[in-house]
Amino acid sequence: LFTHPHYAEHLKRLGNRQMIMIGYSDSNKDAGYIAAKWELYKAQEALADCCRSHGIALTLFHGRGGTIARGGGAPNRAVMAQPPGSVGGKIRITEQGEVIDERYGNPAIARRHLEQMVHAVLMSSAPGSPTQATPPDEWRAAMEKLAEAGYRAYRKLIYETPELLEYWQQATPTREISQLQIGSRPARRTNSSAITDLRAIPWVFSWMQSRHVLPGWYGLGTALATFTADEAGLTLLQEMYQGWRFFKEAIDNAQVSLGKTDMAIARLYAGLVTNERVRDMIYNDILAEYNRTCQTIIQVTQQNEILEGTFLQRSTRLRNPYIDPLNFIQVSLLRQLRDLPDPNGPEAKPILKAILLATNGIASGLKNTG
Repeated sequence: LFTHPHYAEHLKRLGNRQMIMIGYSDSNKDAGYIAAKWELYKAQEALADCCRSHGIALTLFHGRGGTIARGGGAPNRAVMAQPPGSVGGKIRITEQGEVIDERYGNPAIARRHLEQMVHAVLMSSAPGSPTQATPPDEWRAAMEKLAEAGYRAYRKLIYETPELLEYWQQATPTREISQLQIGSRPARRTNSSAITDLRAIPWVFSWMQSRHVLPGWYGLGTALATFTADEAGLTLLQEMYQGWRFFKEAIDNAQVSLGKTDMAIARLYAGLVTNERVRDMIYNDILAEYNRTCQTIIQVTQQNEILEGTFLQRSTRLRNPYIDPLNFIQVSLLRQLRDLPDPNGPEAKPILKAILLATNGIASGLKNTG
């Protein structure tokens, strides 16, 4: 494209600067958490190399959402975790509506946030900065194996287990969420009920509401376990966590998702699934991967528990006693609504309204929608 005469003339008028948008939502939904992280990292490396070889200045436009599964998390740390040479003094980032008030609602916090972002861009652009260090080949090879194992585990559950669709439709408030007056686009691209046709925002939102938070960590435990079973493999991952910002950010963001996950509450939502075999099979699979992910992350980070000693851990423990009752109420209301002979009749309206109010409360407490 850069060698095409008409496009080259277009770039010349723009000062030989190319802006390219990086999407986070569908890659996660298609490939799972850790595989999507790694493939996006490599894509940015390739784009930076291509632009550099043609003498084009690159600006990456990160289309991040509010949740970890859609590229959320601490934005300054995300910038410093970008591939060496991919920032180049400029960056553009989408700010999801749900995080605007959190980051800019208070002047002091807004100023601090902007200072952190400027610092991150400068650090990621300065020659000789620690962020410019190229990861060793051994670390890259390990990431390839982690991404492949995580991808296989995620795809096996989400796209190769037919019962998953039934579980998701009944164990989350996805149908009720579709009636919320939010978002600029319909929940689905077509009228198909298939997961492939579902947009990423309602997919993430529904798992977040039911406290599975599955898109933010599923598959990572299986991936890490391919290394942690061996002492040399575990040591390698520990070195990567201590020395590679990209890997550390990936693990720490997964901890944030795990901190918002509550499998005991998720079990209540699973109770809404009418087919006992489907309910037990899918829930037990998710529970096993959750336990595996927590265990392996603790090994890699050498912590005693998830989010150990962090502000977010204290914040989560403070908020959860207020969020949990809303989940209990939502489950009860969902059961009442779905037991009605006519879910669209007059009796359903006040129940649906209460469900949507609980939905707003849970989203506010977790500080995440989709």
